[in-house]
This record gives sequence, C-alpha cells and structure tokens, in this order.
Amino acid sequence: MFRNKRYLVLVFILVVALVFLNCAPGNERWDQEINPGSIAGFWTGVWHGFIILISFIVSLFTDEVGIYETNNTGWPYNLGFLIGLYCSVGGVFHGGKKRRKR
Repeated sequence: MFRNKRYLVLVFILVVALVFLNCAPGNERWDQEINPGSIAGFWTGVWHGFIILISFIVSLFTDEVGIYETNNTGWPYNLGFLIGLYCSVGGVFHGGKKRRKR
C-alpha cells in the first residue's frame, strides 16, 4: 500500500499525535459538569507533563486544549506533572552532556 517509507512514518506520527491529544489537559474527561467527581491524579499529571510539548503547540491554535489540568488532586498531580515534565523536557537537555576527566 505504502511504497515510500516517508508516508508510513507520517501516518504513524499523525496517529500517535491524535492518541496523545485524546488525553490532553482541558478535555471533557476532567470537566466537572460532564463527569462530576472525576479529578486528575498523580498518573494523569505524569502523562500531562510528558506530553507538554505537543499540548503547548496545539494550545496555540485552539482554546480546547491546555497544558495544565485545573481540576486536579493538588500536590500529587503537581508532583506527577513535574516528573513528566522532567522526563520530556529536562531529560533531553541533560542526556547529551559528557563528563570531563580532570
């Protein structure tokens, strides 16, 4: 079906992006009017911190997606968000450094 690998990679990236955005902050899953009592917890914070780059880019073009979920459990969500943020953004910058021997 796909003769060129570029098309296959592009389709894969689009599918993965759509899956990531399904669980992005600010969607209906955490809306208290639609789902009362549904509050984002620790693991949701880890996920939202991990996909922050994708969420930020999408939030520039739409008001439906945010980068931080306001309906959360408090410090557990914040801790998870920081862990996910470090894994996605902070780990990238520190992974390439080599230590010098003195």
